[in-house]
Amino acid sequence: MVLLRDLFAAWAIILPSAWAFYSPSDAITELNAINFDRLVTQDDAIWVVEFYAPWCGHCQSLVPEYKKLGKALKGIIKVGSVNADEHKSLGSQYGVKGFPTIKIFGSNKRSPIDYNGQRTAKAIAEAALAEAKKKIQSVLGGGSSSSGGSDVVIELTDDNFDKLVLQSEDDWMVEFFAPWCGHCKNLAPEWSKAAQELKGKVKLGALDATVHQVKASEYEVRGYPTIKYFPAGKKRSSNAQNYDGGRTASDIVAWALDKHMANVAPPELIEIIDQPSFDGACEGKPLCVISVLPHILDCDANCRNKFLKILQELGEDNKQKLWGWAWSEAVAQQDLESSLEIGGFGYPAMAVVNLKKMKFSVLKGSFSKDGIKEFLRDISYGRGRTVPIRGAKKPIINTITPWDGKDGQLPTEEDIDLSDVDLDDGDSWKDEL
Repeated sequence: MVLLRDLFAAWAIILPSAWAFYSPSDAITELNAINFDRLVTQDDAIWVVEFYAPWCGHCQSLVPEYKKLGKALKGIIKVGSVNADEHKSLGSQYGVKGFPTIKIFGSNKRSPIDYNGQRTAKAIAEAALAEAKKKIQSVLGGGSSSSGGSDVVIELTDDNFDKLVLQSEDDWMVEFFAPWCGHCKNLAPEWSKAAQELKGKVKLGALDATVHQVKASEYEVRGYPTIKYFPAGKKRSSNAQNYDGGRTASDIVAWALDKHMANVAPPELIEIIDQPSFDGACEGKPLCVISVLPHILDCDANCRNKFLKILQELGEDNKQKLWGWAWSEAVAQQDLESSLEIGGFGYPAMAVVNLKKMKFSVLKGSFSKDGIKEFLRDISYGRGRTVPIRGAKKPIINTITPWDGKDGQLPTEEDIDLSDVDLDDGDSWKDEL
């Protein structure tokens, strides 16, 4: 049996065309080490590729179904085959361990899907069409990966690089890769996973440096993969920074977030003076940190500014959480204080509110930087007592005049309206004087 197999393989090497399972009339492209990258990995189309050996009985049994597949998908999805016994390097490049091996090259050509379903034309076609649907969704509505999760890695080229990366206001990380590079193939699933975790914060792109050599040369790419970071805001190519972190998704995410958060402005500390200011500070935020500071007559401008500085510093420290930060003067927003059960035990006071769940937690410790930091840390870890907002609805916010930044002033005699005072009343305060 071994001699027969070896003889069969030898004839396949001497006369490869004689042992090709498929012909152009079958709508199946014969792929090899020379044309594979050009036809498959550099093509936008989805490909189904069978890696086979001419001596393999299972491969021979698959031939009629695979021919059916080629004709069924003609003009929709491309179908190819590789004589992996002849092109061993290509089989090795894609981790082919047995025959037949079927892979679907979808949106992420560097990380094809291993097809492990039934070996029928119908089953393979359904898997290929599912991948086509994912690719359509990625273009029209946010992306899905060849590994089944969401894939938001953006394909970059010489033509679109400047528009998408340099002319955007977003943070970008760009991988320059080569399709044949083993390290690039190992990085591909980690890069996709990191892209999903960083969605909405940092955009991840990939550029085939063997095809788009203008950009590879511009950024002095000498090896693969090379990763560059482009900070938020309008950029020039000189703004690119070299990535020097690890190559796991968690390494990439941690490195990117450090860069991203360094460029993120601290949250605005908003004074609650009307309904729009309250909504602007707290609506749509994971949590909203609301402080009620002493009345300006009880705590002058210098005193108030010390509290505001603490809150601003804590906002900066926690900016990656994207919380809202707001404050009000004591008694100015009585329904707010009542809803959050603060104010009755003195000022300053603080509550952290989740408007989506209509729940809040009140600071019981010291209104100091350390005291609030510990309180917020407990909130972040899900510790601490939470209670429902009174009435399970947003509080009514009064419209008031914003603080002018100055000390408070006691009313003068001219400010007191005496028009309603009966000065002839023998029991009046004047007579008593």
